[in-house]
Amino acid sequence: MTLYQLHAKQALPISKSEAWQFLSDPKNLKTITPEHMGFDILSGADKNMYPGQIIQYKVKPFPMFSTIWVTEITHVKDGEYFVDEQRFGPYALWHHKHFLKEVPNGVEMEDIIDYKLPFGILGVLTHPFLVKNQLQKIFAFREQKLTELFGKLDGAQNELTLKKIG
Repeated sequence: MTLYQLHAKQALPISKSEAWQFLSDPKNLKTITPEHMGFDILSGADKNMYPGQIIQYKVKPFPMFSTIWVTEITHVKDGEYFVDEQRFGPYALWHHKHFLKEVPNGVEMEDIIDYKLPFGILGVLTHPFLVKNQLQKIFAFREQKLTELFGKLDGAQNELTLKKIG
């Protein structure tokens, strides 16, 4: 079984509570997702995040391919972190942890996504040029959009790494 991990950090010049207010509203996910992804929330985004919340999306991860993606918010510590897990969708496994931490003059957002691709060896072979590339583009867009919305924290270094972990 081949597992991958995406690790991203971005610092913003806003308070932890402002960051939480934005991130805990599922409707804001559309704002920070590239338009070419055709991202539409179909159900479950009528309330701020809570454990057990099921959110259903339609997403177009690649040209001419759209899919339904269902995630469950499995853990929430108000103002600190939340976890979403795919229940149905394009990945064999998707476990996404979102953390917030106060830093001088702002907040640091950290994402850790552990994921596995479907289709066995075919999924492994497509990772370097399809999936990894797409995830890098999505997180680069997200970083740019959050900077447009909230600004850039002076002196902060944002990070984005993707690696094979097993």
